Amino acid sequence: MANVELPQTMQAVVCHGPEDYRLEELPTPKRGAGELLVRVEAVGICASDLKCYHGAAKFWGDENRPAWAETEAVPGHEITGEIVELDDAARAEWGVEAGDRVVVEQIVPCWDCRYCDTGNYHMCAVHNMYGFKRANPGGMEEYMVMTPGSLVHKISKDIPPAHAAFAEPLSCALHAVERANITFADVVVVAGCGPIGLGMIAGAAAKYPAQIVALDMDERKLELAKKTGATTVINIANEDAVAKIKEMTGGYGADVYLEGTGHPSAVLQGLNCLRKLGRFVEYSVFKDDVSVDWSIISDDKELDVLGAHLGPGCWPAAIRLIEEGKLPMDEICTHQLPLADFQKGLDLVSAGKESIKVSLIPGGASTQNAGQA
Repeated sequence: MANVELPQTMQAVVCHGPEDYRLEELPTPKRGAGELLVRVEAVGICASDLKCYHGAAKFWGDENRPAWAETEAVPGHEITGEIVELDDAARAEWGVEAGDRVVVEQIVPCWDCRYCDTGNYHMCAVHNMYGFKRANPGGMEEYMVMTPGSLVHKISKDIPPAHAAFAEPLSCALHAVERANITFADVVVVAGCGPIGLGMIAGAAAKYPAQIVALDMDERKLELAKKTGATTVINIANEDAVAKIKEMTGGYGADVYLEGTGHPSAVLQGLNCLRKLGRFVEYSVFKDDVSVDWSIISDDKELDVLGAHLGPGCWPAAIRLIEEGKLPMDEICTHQLPLADFQKGLDLVSAGKESIKVSLIPGGASTQNAGQA
């Protein structure tokens, strides 16, 4: 197809190091063979974006690898946009057309390592990702290129862009739920009712366990947890969560604990909440090291402790949940800001008091959903 008329330059947020992100005018990218050129409609701001912004020293778990995005990289990995240019190779790879709205998984697998070869592409040894390296600019820009080998999914244009971009964190939350192997008889505890925790609650509810207990310190988020599927909520600022959960379970404790806060105290809380032979799933990225008595895991309870990274295989389910209106998306996606207000967006996520999910809308105006502070 003929190239559409595009502006010569565009706005983009560019990383120049920890706490040094700048709005700049960059040349509009040109797609190569087999690539998609996408007009970005929305990009969510994630807690990991915030940790990268602040340059947390242990973010990647490797002191030799910097925590923040590479200098001159464009951040943002919760991306949705409209395809404006493609070729036949791209059509064949992804089954898309110009005008389609798509979302893209943040990982760009190499498809040629031990993990990719065994179907575990989310653990790719190379581990290129949109929004962290110069080679794969993220969504905090007006136009971006999606490269061959990326995992691209179509999503409805009938939903708001910020809702579509929520497919990325929701898929991650669903993967954590899958790792837990939830059964109908289980009492499931979800720590944290931010975007990931709410996604975990929704995913757990789809498994129909006996109970889903949501933990948080924010009454507004706990009310939203009820709408997402929690059967019981506990404000840990006012109640002893461990004592209440043991009371609910005849003194035994919960069967499953899903950690979605990124706060070190939530780890020990989970170990204490669980019954013997329980299952602990850790999703969060931590700014600081976490120290616990590991004998709880071994000698005391013989727990299964599982990690969860990204959302492999969970994107179709996440997209269905959003498209079918299974989640209160208007209340989850609280703030949409223009790209120029990226710093305000980072600050909203950092404060954690006014917002649930904050998104940037390139070329758009600020909106704040009704009922939000």
